Amino acid sequence: MKIVIVGAVAGGASAAARARRLSEDAEIVLFERGHDPSFANCGLPYYIGGEIAERQKLLVAPKELLQQRFRLDVRTRTEVVSIDRENKTVTARDLETGVTSTESYDKLILSPGAKPFVPPVPGADLPGVYTLRDLQDADRLLDVVTKGAKHAVIVGGGFIGLEMAENLINRSIATTLLELGDQIMPPLDKEMTQPILKKLKEKGVKIRLCDTKEAIEKTDDGLKVTLTSGEHEIADFVLLSVGVRPENTLAIEAGLEVGPRGGIKVNKQMQTSDPDIYAVGDAVETYEFITNNPTQVPLAGPANRQGRLAAEHIFGRSGEYRGTQGTAIVGLFGMSAAMTGLSEKAARRFEVAYEKVYIHPAHHAGYFPGAQGMTLKLLFSPEDGKILGAQGVGGGGVDKRIDVIAMAIQAGMTVYDLEEAELSYAPQFGSAKDPVNMLGFVASGVLRNDQPIVHADQLDKEPWTDALLVDVRTPAEFESGHIEGAINIPVDDLRNRIDEIPVDRTVIAYCKVGMRGYLATRILLQNNRKAYNLSGGYTTWELMQ
Repeated sequence: MKIVIVGAVAGGASAAARARRLSEDAEIVLFERGHDPSFANCGLPYYIGGEIAERQKLLVAPKELLQQRFRLDVRTRTEVVSIDRENKTVTARDLETGVTSTESYDKLILSPGAKPFVPPVPGADLPGVYTLRDLQDADRLLDVVTKGAKHAVIVGGGFIGLEMAENLINRSIATTLLELGDQIMPPLDKEMTQPILKKLKEKGVKIRLCDTKEAIEKTDDGLKVTLTSGEHEIADFVLLSVGVRPENTLAIEAGLEVGPRGGIKVNKQMQTSDPDIYAVGDAVETYEFITNNPTQVPLAGPANRQGRLAAEHIFGRSGEYRGTQGTAIVGLFGMSAAMTGLSEKAARRFEVAYEKVYIHPAHHAGYFPGAQGMTLKLLFSPEDGKILGAQGVGGGGVDKRIDVIAMAIQAGMTVYDLEEAELSYAPQFGSAKDPVNMLGFVASGVLRNDQPIVHADQLDKEPWTDALLVDVRTPAEFESGHIEGAINIPVDDLRNRIDEIPVDRTVIAYCKVGMRGYLATRILLQNNRKAYNLSGGYTTWELMQ
């Protein structure tokens, strides 16, 4: 068996290593266009920022290791330029010498990755305008940031753009972030990005939403970035971080099927439209885990699993790619934001029926020093409670909760299962009722109709516009800020003042995070009022603003 692999980062390297573990006899040829196979591209912003001090640490599996430990034929600085499917060969060009050669294959695995999208605007090709894909890009940016750069413009508010903003601020470089949309971190729902947006501004990042570059030009003061708003920014350098596009040229020229967004189409064994050619990683169109709809999600975890699966299928092992959940996290200035499964935006796009709840717990027991707050959002099926997705933002512990829910989604679990989940507890790590349990309690209560809910983004829509808003916090809390039109009856006084609540009017109770609102809703329902709890309370309402 002769396996040729195009691309030696993430999926390609995983496929090669797995193939060797399954067969000592296979001939495995690994082509890599860049200088370094199997490097940690997710660590590049932190290398530029100085948090990762040694470049060598980013080389996950250096060329010598792949050759010696796995007996792979690794050819770096060599680009595969064409595929001859009929004769089962590839043509490769040595980028140092220009010499071309032909290599036969029994099975071919494509792992070319995705390249940064460079928008077609004047000046995008000027010196001082960068993208970030590989170690050489990182080396160039490191050179710039350590040699006197004072101001940078980052175009794009996705995960890489935000990580670069943090690292540039840590280098004392004034940073402006441009985002064409009305929110940072587009995969998340907008309200869940607000705490991160606030933190970025506190740290000095200048954020321009609904604004982006029109042109870039060289001036005596540096690079002038003219914006769609008509204003401009001056920078020593510009980083374009506006997304990636699949490296699909080889596949298209070979006649392989690609999707509408350019991803190479594969089945659940990672085979392309040619059964002897597999494709893995950021270049492929796979399946969304919950809906089974086609999707493209450039993440390292899925790429590595796909590479491993392709190698196993080549050697006759059964197995299918389950689909991509999109479990991801970003850390910024001591905070983190994470998600798994469907966002609310995605559920609407796929026309999936859902309900949602919000909670705002501490990441461990409140009485133990150092408890940090977080916001968690859970999407679930209104029919059977099946978990559809979750998002979290806050200080410590966000990663733990999203990872637990990611596994629950994999297992097809429901919100009722979250109620019963038994998680490790000590006061410095969590609470006896973990935030995961609390999500289950709240969501299950909604499905059981123990606490009918209304969402903050529904208050200005029918039939809720005529509802009576009852703030059940203390008078001091009420005076510090409340929803316009609300009356204040603290939950502890509600039973004694129940006659102040009309029986012929819909009532929406709210508190700070939802717990006292829930208690008030239970009191009102059992006193013959038509009552609802505002999900997530005043805190969620503020996020929505």
